[in-house]
Amino acid sequence: MNRSKLIRTSKFLSLISWHDPGKANITLDPDGWADVRLICRQVNITPLELDEVVRDNDKKRFEYNNTKTMIRAKWGHSVNTSPSFVAQKPPDILYHGTATKFLDSIKKTGLVKGSRNHVHLSVDEQTASKVGERHGSPVVLIVDSAEMQKDGHSFYLASGNIWLTDNVPAKYIKSPAIFTPTDMNPLSLLEI
Repeated sequence: MNRSKLIRTSKFLSLISWHDPGKANITLDPDGWADVRLICRQVNITPLELDEVVRDNDKKRFEYNNTKTMIRAKWGHSVNTSPSFVAQKPPDILYHGTATKFLDSIKKTGLVKGSRNHVHLSVDEQTASKVGERHGSPVVLIVDSAEMQKDGHSFYLASGNIWLTDNVPAKYIKSPAIFTPTDMNPLSLLEI
């Protein structure tokens, strides 16, 4: 599959697995699983092309069940699903990408899941900055996940570099660095 089709298919698969399965006329089970044959038919791709989307997705968003008959998004849902996650010890520091225009709100309320089922955090600044770029001038927030866990907050590993939690109170957010989208070099630090 060419790169352009791979990206389009991945984005559409994200849309129907995360937010709107009705766009492809599919139904997700309570854990977010959908039938692979139905997905292929409704999205108009072959099983080999679906394998390519799952394998080559840069964020490893999707997973198959053990028999490869069902597929789901690992994280990112706003639809009413509850994939089974087991609480795990996170890295001491995690990162959250957002835009500068949201900083005032974050100072007051912390990070909230909004329409999604969880707040998404990453293990590296680059991933977080890419997320922040989608919303405007990117800001990478540093989250003291070790302290959060010590205080009773749960964390779930969704993929190799994405962690989930229910919310991040403002007191656990450290000063963010502003990154330019092109060079990823910190320009300055802001006090939260």
